[in-house]
Amino acid sequence: MRLVSWSKLAELMRDADVVLEVLDARVPLETRSIRVEGLARRRGKPVVIVLNKCDLVPRRVVEGWVRFFEGLGFKTVAMAARSRRGVRRLKEVIRESVSKKPIIVVAVGLPKTGKSTVINALKGRSSASTSPYPGTAGYTKSVQLYRVDDDIKVIDTPGITPSGEDWLETLIRGRPVDSLYNPIRPAVELLKRILGHNPKAVEDAYGITDRDPYVILERLALKRGWRYKDGEPLIEEAARTVIRDYHNAKLRFYRTPPSSTPG
Repeated sequence: MRLVSWSKLAELMRDADVVLEVLDARVPLETRSIRVEGLARRRGKPVVIVLNKCDLVPRRVVEGWVRFFEGLGFKTVAMAARSRRGVRRLKEVIRESVSKKPIIVVAVGLPKTGKSTVINALKGRSSASTSPYPGTAGYTKSVQLYRVDDDIKVIDTPGITPSGEDWLETLIRGRPVDSLYNPIRPAVELLKRILGHNPKAVEDAYGITDRDPYVILERLALKRGWRYKDGEPLIEEAARTVIRDYHNAKLRFYRTPPSSTPG
């Protein structure tokens, strides 16, 4: 997987007018990059927060996150980029952010936040590279400039290197799932987080009612027929499946903003 270097990102920000920071609306804080925001602030560039995948989160929760980030001083737009929801509003906010024309926008985001899908939605046709999982074919491999409208151009970059704000998201978004040396530890932590919010998530996804993450991995491996030669469950493959299913939203999970209550 190619990720844009911080020196290259700093160079792109110098030439851009607006920075779009694309977050996963299910886990905005875990996919936020304080480092990106710091780079933009030092260069005097406005940051627009894009809460992508908002169709995977209840509306009231999305609205809570919009208020949260606006309270921090960021213009914030909720999007469901695959269905092009929020495109008009995002263009409006980009135009409101600076007075010059044309506006050069640099779009950044951790892998699997849907950054290239946001760009495709803005353009109205698919030519920015996308793929289902980090590191697979079609992933954005180089910096590319796209015309969105006569007055807006967008720079698409490979995903930014996760800077460690959340160790789990850093690990599972920072490299392809198949290259994880030990997928069990992040899968176990992921299951803990998911079950803490939605106790029925695993049952709905896999038909497994257990709450112990290790037991869940064992049962999932046995259900799928993944075994070692001695018959023991191949839980490493089950762990990779859990991580993939989190990426593609098969496991239903989202965070609520500070001061809100889950529901």
